[in-house]
Amino acid sequence: MSGRMGRGEELSDFQRGTVVGCHLCNKSVREISALLNLPRSTVSAVILRWKRGGITTALPRSGRPHKLKEEHRQLLERVALEKCLPSVKAIAAEFQTTSGANVSCSTVRRELHEMGIQGPLSSDGKHKGQRTGKKKAALSQEDTHVDVSRLDLRVGRILTAVQLPETNSLYMQIELGEVIPRTVVSELAKHVPVDQMQNRLVVVLCNMQPVVVGGVVNEAMLMCASSQDKVELLDPPSGAVPGDIITFQGFPGKPDKELNPKKKVWEQIQPDLHTDAQCIATYKGAAFEVIGKGVCKAQTLSEKEIK
Repeated sequence: MSGRMGRGEELSDFQRGTVVGCHLCNKSVREISALLNLPRSTVSAVILRWKRGGITTALPRSGRPHKLKEEHRQLLERVALEKCLPSVKAIAAEFQTTSGANVSCSTVRRELHEMGIQGPLSSDGKHKGQRTGKKKAALSQEDTHVDVSRLDLRVGRILTAVQLPETNSLYMQIELGEVIPRTVVSELAKHVPVDQMQNRLVVVLCNMQPVVVGGVVNEAMLMCASSQDKVELLDPPSGAVPGDIITFQGFPGKPDKELNPKKKVWEQIQPDLHTDAQCIATYKGAAFEVIGKGVCKAQTLSEKEIK
């Protein structure tokens, strides 16, 4: 009996995303159809819908079509809400630098309006989220204080993982205790079998700046112990659940909302992340800990770097 999907069945958003991922890897409709066991007409329809609107969801769209792809719209929303920039022009410039997309200020203004993000300027010409001089001074002090507390590390669960054809890249959906799972693209396929990734608990860095990888927004990073010839995912303690916060005794600060690549916070912290002799993940000797549940560990890699 064939397992091919029938015409009347609806694809999940993840299946649609996988079709687009394969298309971005230069797979033909015939190859994608055979690989994912889908009708060619379905594959063609998903790719056409993505080309026209940059989306893969099954939800109907109304009104004027978007000029931005969905991953770029998500990135624009983050820039607008988190960067506290003073004007649409500044938001457009930051967005173009981050995404590499070439869009006009009018397109950015329209997209922000459709997202419900109104009026980046207040009546006095200042951004509503603009910091006062005192807060800016405090922020400068925070920038000089760099330790692991600035990382937003949480327990996540890999809901699905698919290896993109002819690459070492894995396309994953990860539950982190949020309303919507996050998308992660990682080159772990050559180190960890795909079947060992499914439904697995992992340690996730959640406040890295999103980046577009192969047309997909990568929204987080998996933490791994690494040697020259081996990579192991860090395992959260028994009893941990998605969304649990990873803490470090002696480092009580709050994580950045988003790590600024220009400040190189991750690059300053990462050299002090290691497993100890018992394979426990540590920062300067302080264990990766879920309070009340235990510590995070690698399977076999002791005294190795974590990245």
